[in-house]
Amino acid sequence: MVSSIRFMDRVHAKRLRALRRRLEEAGVEAVLLTQPANWFYLSGFTGEAGAFLVGLHAVALVTDGRFAAQSASEVRGAPIVTHQGSAFEAVAVWLSQQSINRVGFDPAHLTVSQLDALRRSPGAGAAWVPLSGAVEGLRSVKDASEIAQMRRVALLGSEVMKHTLKALKPGVRELEVAAEADYQMRMKGASGPAFETIVASGPRSAFPHARPTAKRLKKNELVVLDLGAILGGYCSDLTRTVFLGRAPADIRRWFLAVREAQAAAIEAAQAGVACGDVDAAARGVLAGRGLEKYFIHSTGHGLGLEVHEMPRLARGQKETLQHGHVVTIEPGVYVEGVGGIRIEDDVAILANGNEVLTRVPRDLVEL
Repeated sequence: MVSSIRFMDRVHAKRLRALRRRLEEAGVEAVLLTQPANWFYLSGFTGEAGAFLVGLHAVALVTDGRFAAQSASEVRGAPIVTHQGSAFEAVAVWLSQQSINRVGFDPAHLTVSQLDALRRSPGAGAAWVPLSGAVEGLRSVKDASEIAQMRRVALLGSEVMKHTLKALKPGVRELEVAAEADYQMRMKGASGPAFETIVASGPRSAFPHARPTAKRLKKNELVVLDLGAILGGYCSDLTRTVFLGRAPADIRRWFLAVREAQAAAIEAAQAGVACGDVDAAARGVLAGRGLEKYFIHSTGHGLGLEVHEMPRLARGQKETLQHGHVVTIEPGVYVEGVGGIRIEDDVAILANGNEVLTRVPRDLVEL
């Protein structure tokens, strides 16, 4: 069954035109998109099963009967192909009907077995060409409406962080703190967490991506709280570190170094600046304090419809920041057996300067 809505939203039409220019540059006639965030960006479809096909002269959303009514209400201007058998057979049939001979696909999102299924499908005959990040590159540069939405979700995340910090006290389990954060997100209107909320205490705070456990918070230890919300499809990402008790001199020194490193990176994060130079600004501060060896990840990453997007603020990255990029700035120090300190905020790159979207004090909090 095929249905169509006549008029396409101007924003989605503009994005499709930009994608088609990329297809022409890559020498392909169409691209197969299997990443839900890319479907949403180009069509508004929020379902989790299907495929989106964008050709130079045609477009189609392929999905199954579970999403027929939903896709019809969400998608404008793209014919909806509702398949009953294999989605890949429906894709191959559409490509054959459009006489498309060269199709791009993103090897980061299409498995080997899926590609084999496409090549074996009845009617298949197109050449499949690896085409990485065609939509992700477009998504990395946000327009004014997207930045406004990211400002809203950053403020929501900030309110959740302020509330959850008050729940940190000796005897409370990490899992309980994470549950409170996730509950507050929903209560404030978020559709859910952007990732599994991180609550890591004591020596576990030295693990940058520690998952919360049944461990109880204890007096005189560090606690890292990293949370993000989803609102209107867009993500926030925010980290604060507290000390339960009176912080010793070393912890204070490390915290001040991380805060200074973040401030240097935020100052460096300007349109036209290489991403590697932003990372170097943070790393240089920590090196000057003898702490660089304890900074074990990159300074930040792009943020948007997914919590990790382009660009990467990492060592040696040559890509330059652009007006419309939204990135995290999150240097940290992690000392095995003692604990970790990370301070993270979301920053929008503007034509002249930047804007810190998250709004939570960065001072050392001692509880």
